[in-house]
Amino acid sequence: MFDPENPIGLTEHGCRARQQRLRDRLAALNLDAALITEPPHVMYLTNNWGRVLLAPTVYLPADGPVVLVNHTGPADHLVADEVIAYETDHIGTLVDDQPTHALDPLLKRIGRGRRIGCDRPSRSWLLDGNEIVDLVETVYKLRRRKDADEVEMLRHAVHGVEAAFAAGREFIEPGVTEVQIYAHMMAAAINRVGEPIGEFGNDFQAGSPGGPPRNRPVQAGQLMPLDIGVVVRSYCADLCRTFSVDRNPTDAQCKAHELVAAALSHAESRLKPGTSCKGLFEEVHAMLNGQSGWSFFHHLGHGIGLFPHERPRINSNWNDTFEVGDTFTLEPGIYHEDLQAGIRIEHNYVITETGFERLSSYPIDL
Repeated sequence: MFDPENPIGLTEHGCRARQQRLRDRLAALNLDAALITEPPHVMYLTNNWGRVLLAPTVYLPADGPVVLVNHTGPADHLVADEVIAYETDHIGTLVDDQPTHALDPLLKRIGRGRRIGCDRPSRSWLLDGNEIVDLVETVYKLRRRKDADEVEMLRHAVHGVEAAFAAGREFIEPGVTEVQIYAHMMAAAINRVGEPIGEFGNDFQAGSPGGPPRNRPVQAGQLMPLDIGVVVRSYCADLCRTFSVDRNPTDAQCKAHELVAAALSHAESRLKPGTSCKGLFEEVHAMLNGQSGWSFFHHLGHGIGLFPHERPRINSNWNDTFEVGDTFTLEPGIYHEDLQAGIRIEHNYVITETGFERLSSYPIDL
């Protein structure tokens, strides 16, 4: 359960370090300021979080105070030099066009004749007289190396996923519907995290490689790959475990499980700074694809953080290399009709100076 004595959130030290790194990039790009309006990026810089339909905004000058516009005004946990509340509603009814209302308190101090970097298309008519510069790629690059407080956010989200797996293992049996399993597991995740969570992952189908839950009973003999993502204030954990619906896997299902577990162990043995993500994908693909006529048809893994899939991409379509501070998944799998779905096992990791740390620990057995 959530411990009120140790609340979740980013640290002041971490937020100030990220603010400074963004300032350094502004100087290199000859920009006067950054206007940050994506809620996950606002969280990343200031520890501000709220309902996703609101529009927090950060104004970060290259050489001035950081200003946060949000729906609450100042609070002890926020990391900004000034916090301004914008008017989100009139006696309880939300106003239209929240982003425009959030920008309004900043327009005078932004002024005119400046080069402003934005992390998503801004309302340019409100910033008339300024040069708007795309800052998206810059922010993506800054996001890649996770700070210690970000890793702790991901670790907390992982705990939510693992609580869901524990609840699911006890609950799944022939005759229960996929939707009932989804609801039961989601409740366990929320209780463990201690607050509402974001989108709850991808795959909740039995006898299928994946898909959203259906109002359909699971059946004896089927495998159920449960690929779950718990999102805590935009920080996204992503794990998969495969359960035998009747807890009596066939010889073929056990063999497939052994193959996937061995491939995962091999992939872990190669994790360190400088390893080619594409090369690692190709090694594991060669180990799994075609074994006993079974197939491995998806990526080996992907970065996690403020978005469910980000850099590094462990995929033959990119040529990324593991770097210190990368947080990511490994998720080898093998599938075929005679397996009544397939096996996928997924852990979460962070690359360290000397190798890696695994962030997840829930057992991988069927």
